[in-house]
Amino acid sequence: MAWYYLFIAGVLECMWAIGLKYSNGFTKLWPSVFSVTLIVVSLFLLSLSMKTIPVGMAYAIWTGIGATSLVIIGMVFMGEPAGLARIVCLLMIIAGIVGLQLMGES
Repeated sequence: MAWYYLFIAGVLECMWAIGLKYSNGFTKLWPSVFSVTLIVVSLFLLSLSMKTIPVGMAYAIWTGIGATSLVIIGMVFMGEPAGLARIVCLLMIIAGIVGLQLMGES
């Protein structure tokens, strides 16, 4: 169950970061409420996952899910550059997370 909590927490991290963009520095009420609510739920689920997943692993995966998701969303939907170097760096983040997982289980 911890891995499900961690995955959902990572997805929510991505969502609250997008909400922050639209909160305009917490000056718009509903995007701000949306973001703060998702921050709390995301951190709660992250903390639940840390009951069984080591903190370094959980945090790396949580931030990795958020970072890679946001980069992809930015490139696909928000007109951010999608050059080869950015894609290679994104793949290195994913490889690092997978490597941490594989090394943690050996």
